[in-house]
Amino acid sequence: MSSFSLTVRDSSTMLRRNLLHARRYPSLTLNLLLTPVMLLLLFVYIFGDAMSAGISGGGGRAAYIAYIVPGILMMTIGSTVVGTAVSVSTDMNEGIIARFRTMAIHRGSVLFGHVVGSVLQAIMSVVLVGAVAAAIGFRSTDATVLEWLAAFGLLALVALAFTWIAVGMGMGSPNAEAASNNAMPLILLPLISSAFVPLDAMPGWFQPIAEYQPFTPAIETLRGLLLGTEIGNNGWISVAWCLGLTVLGYFWSRAQFNRDPK
Repeated sequence: MSSFSLTVRDSSTMLRRNLLHARRYPSLTLNLLLTPVMLLLLFVYIFGDAMSAGISGGGGRAAYIAYIVPGILMMTIGSTVVGTAVSVSTDMNEGIIARFRTMAIHRGSVLFGHVVGSVLQAIMSVVLVGAVAAAIGFRSTDATVLEWLAAFGLLALVALAFTWIAVGMGMGSPNAEAASNNAMPLILLPLISSAFVPLDAMPGWFQPIAEYQPFTPAIETLRGLLLGTEIGNNGWISVAWCLGLTVLGYFWSRAQFNRDPK
């Protein structure tokens, strides 16, 4: 059997293991998923009329639903991958990773199983939150099939990038609680992006913080694909962020995994 076939076989086994864990212990995924759903309902039904005044052209609550949903979808990814950091940290501290190192399996398959499983969970979470958004009035009637496919690809790419970062955070954390805390920026960054209000509605000193981070260009690109707004340079910037974070997370995670245990 070739090296590639062994990698695929062992990675599939690790993927199945991680999906079984997620199915048997769904409370963590559900808790993380409730955060974007509650924020969506809170900002639409409590703050929607007031927040819509900051959007160009106004439009009331319906316009604000269209504006906020792309940001909530990105926040769903950030929230979901926190569970990956916790899962990886748990494996590291319960000794199962040390046991895997001694087995005749491809070393990278342990990481690949976590990453693929997390990306699948993130996509399923996005679909669920998208269904909630559609139920409360979100519509994307102008998007073409190609734009929908591009939007789905962008969401998957963002999920992949932040999953690798979450894996690195989990492997570098001393316990599951620390992993959850270390991964908290993945939830907080969308809150200080253009997810809820446009950049030009923010204080001048705060605008660079919101603009020069990975979530804002991804959110603006998703808005452009689904709602027909101007994408500008945000498309290639978001792809560059995703590729850079993926490479960084991969090498960071691999270096920690290959490090000799103390």
